[in-house]
Amino acid sequence: MGERIAEHPILGVLEKGQPVKFTFDGKELEGFEGEPIAVALKAAGLMVHRYTKKEHKPRGVFCAIGRCTDCVMVVDGVPNVRTCITPLKAGMNVQTQYGTNV
Repeated sequence: MGERIAEHPILGVLEKGQPVKFTFDGKELEGFEGEPIAVALKAAGLMVHRYTKKEHKPRGVFCAIGRCTDCVMVVDGVPNVRTCITPLKAGMNVQTQYGTNV
């Protein structure tokens, strides 16, 4: 299993909100409201967020401050969401992204 990130390089110490459920590629997972989506995924042992368009190589959290596009995913139908800085909310639908439109 993964390990929960306790301190973000930009957001600081992450306060745990209430436990919430969300889906990742059709699987129900649990995280804490307000923590970055990427933190909840890492805690569940999930490190791949997208695959590159040309060579289909896996990508995950790289900079963790919202500057690169390695952690972008489709969140509630919206592509290119930077999951390292986007707060988790109950009922979110998070999907692996293929390529990027940024």
